Amino acid sequence: MRIRGIHHIAIIAGDYPSCKRFYTEVLGFSIIRETYRQDRDSYKLDLSVNGKYQVELFSFPDSRERASWPEAQGLRHLAFEVDDVEEAAAELSAKGVTVEPVRTDELTGKMFCFFQDPSGQPLELYQV
Repeated sequence: MRIRGIHHIAIIAGDYPSCKRFYTEVLGFSIIRETYRQDRDSYKLDLSVNGKYQVELFSFPDSRERASWPEAQGLRHLAFEVDDVEEAAAELSAKGVTVEPVRTDELTGKMFCFFQDPSGQPLELYQV
């Protein structure tokens, strides 16, 4: 087996319209396609991150809230590369997103900060 990379990351939204707006209007991801699956009463929104990565946003009528933040088993958080963490954090704040203080990674010396989507999914900005 030869894994060539990561194809997509899937996120289950609590409030689908709010999350759709957040990922497209706040974070600026492009919509590839949106599909409504009648048999599941569920949406699947395929999003492009800079034309290189893909995030799948799902809605399910019976989804449960995250057990804890961010130490629940499973995906801990999703990190996005940015050139300037402080600038990106300020842009998110200006759009009404609560952003934790910028910190420095003690192992790499790189700056980072956390925020969350409308469903409480932990997200990170990481300066490269």
